[in-house]
Parts: sequence; C-alpha cells; structure tokens
Amino acid sequence: MWTKISRLFVIKTKFEAFLIIYGLGLGAVERGVHYVQQYPGFGGWMLFSVCPIAVFMAGARILDSVERSRAE
Repeated sequence: MWTKISRLFVIKTKFEAFLIIYGLGLGAVERGVHYVQQYPGFGGWMLFSVCPIAVFMAGARILDSVERSRAE
C-alpha cells in the first residue's frame, strides 16, 4: 500500500521533471514580484534575481537525477 502511494511522488521521466521545474519557476517569479513590491529599489531586485537562480540550480539537479536513474 505504502509503495503504491510513494510511487506517486517519484519523478520518472524528463517530462515530469520539466513540469515540476516550471511550477517551481512560476512560484519563484511570484515570490520575486512580492520582494520587489516590499523592498523597492536595488535590494528588491537582488532578491528577485536570486529566486529564479535557485530554481535553475534545483532544476539542474532534478534533471541530472532523472538521467542517472535512466542510466541504471
């Protein structure tokens, strides 16, 4: 029973990985917009730019793990 439920949370294909990265990217940009509104000026834009960078790093790790699991 638990194995069936746990399989729902495993990323198996690159398409699933891209969907997750897209969702993370949308959330990061939304958070960045809130930072720009809360902290106008240079500080807000710096926080805005850091949000998508974190998604790029996480996305690379997700894609790398999907490719590794395919190679095995």
